[in-house]
Amino acid sequence: MRLTLLAGLCALAAGVTGCASARAPGPAPTVRPIAAATASQPASPIARDPRYPSHWWSPIPKDGAPAWEIMPQEAAPGEVILSKRHELGLLSNFAPTPFTFRGERYASLEGFWQMMKYPESEDDPRARFPGARWAHTRDEVAKMASFEAKGAGTSAEKNMRAMGITWVTFEGRRLEDRSAEPGDHYRLIVAATWEKVRQNPEVRAALLSTGGLVLVPDHHQEPNAPAAWRYYEILTEIRDELRREEAE
Repeated sequence: MRLTLLAGLCALAAGVTGCASARAPGPAPTVRPIAAATASQPASPIARDPRYPSHWWSPIPKDGAPAWEIMPQEAAPGEVILSKRHELGLLSNFAPTPFTFRGERYASLEGFWQMMKYPESEDDPRARFPGARWAHTRDEVAKMASFEAKGAGTSAEKNMRAMGITWVTFEGRRLEDRSAEPGDHYRLIVAATWEKVRQNPEVRAALLSTGGLVLVPDHHQEPNAPAAWRYYEILTEIRDELRREEAE
């Protein structure tokens, strides 16, 4: 299992910058200002807690990096970026960290999330909508991870806009996935995230290894992003609960 997860993490990092950048060990903030250093005005170094691996904050050049990415070195004191460039990338929804949820197998949280945008059956009104063309089946998306799963979701959203719908489905129930307040969709994502952590020991270990650091996403999010999108907050709550369990 460990080699499988690390190989998947390497592939995830390759989607950002190339596998060589992935260090293998064994919407809080929504939009973050970037204080990039320049040759004439270098950034002042931030003292990092020596209890944690220093490479979590190793500077990465922004040249050639995706516009969405928040670099590891952009973390404020007491923070850590959940970067796909090192082992904390296992905590990303994109990470290929398979889990079983309510009797079904998913390759990643991203696959779980995006498959809900697809028709559940031939009787699903989304499947019968005139002119709608679905690039994948729901089962196919459930087996995806990383940018492939995200791309499948983007494709599905085109159909959703054409239909004028904002809901997704799970087990036949319609759920609003952009709800401003935590609702059924949020609770579903929390439950699935718990299963990802429980069923993947390296994910649990990576999460607990962050100690009391503030978890920050590695990408810019919309202001006032729905609670379900703020995976770093969900992970923080799970980490806190795991630490309480270990203390008992």
